[in-house]
Amino acid sequence: MASPDHLFGLRNNFYLGAYQAAINNSDVPNLAEEDAIERDCLVYRSYIALGSYQLVINEIDSSAPTPLQAVKLLALYLSSPDNKESAISSLKEWLSDAAIGSNPVLRLIAGIIYMHEQDYNEALKHTHAGGTMELHALNVQIFLKMHRSDYAEKQLKIMQQVEEDHTLTQLANTWLNLAVGGSKIQEAFLIFQDFSEKYQMTGLVLNGKAVCYMHMGNFDEAENLLLEALNKDAKDAETLANLVVCCLHLGKPSSRFLSQLKLTHPEHILVRRMETAEENFDRALQAVA
Repeated sequence: MASPDHLFGLRNNFYLGAYQAAINNSDVPNLAEEDAIERDCLVYRSYIALGSYQLVINEIDSSAPTPLQAVKLLALYLSSPDNKESAISSLKEWLSDAAIGSNPVLRLIAGIIYMHEQDYNEALKHTHAGGTMELHALNVQIFLKMHRSDYAEKQLKIMQQVEEDHTLTQLANTWLNLAVGGSKIQEAFLIFQDFSEKYQMTGLVLNGKAVCYMHMGNFDEAENLLLEALNKDAKDAETLANLVVCCLHLGKPSSRFLSQLKLTHPEHILVRRMETAEENFDRALQAVA
């Protein structure tokens, strides 16, 4: 008989974006040491997702196990542009250390950081071997960023062979379906609908359903879901970005959402693209003048 998975609820909350619920329900008694480390990693990564970088930096000391040190490194990397260089330098040093370089959490954090850097080949160097469902799921994301849905599909098939009903397998399926488009959008929507019926409604699930509606051309319904997501987290980057796009399609003003996105997430791809477009427009005007 298989032993009970004491961390199932905590993992699920984290995967689906219920970060505060993950933190609030993390007091799981009688955990083995390995499980306790995984629990702490998930809790601290939830704090990172909520933007509480300094709390993570302060609480994880130099004697903590490698997985927690890796999570602290992610908090340092995200906390300030000034810290990025030193965080990447430490990351390279740890990855080259034979004693800890193959640790799955360290490889996962390496993949996340290099994905932020848009250095997808470097990310894959550390994640492609897989080993955990999170690493496979990250590979799906990286391949989709590289516009290689064929490789993403291969990763998804590996996940389906391991556990088809796993939350990360289902999420990876939605990412691939949204990238492929067409009839696959309805499949993605049904998965998000299933999540919303089984678990608490999170910004991640609301955004997922909204993006499906946008693909289907139903922008009114998408806007309702995105405004609901905004009530849960007024600073969430994806909610704000999706609202900008949704409002443009509905012919509604989007400047408030764009201003908030620029203020809270100046590096977001939508902000960068808008700034590039504005610069090109200004240059064109000057050339005409």
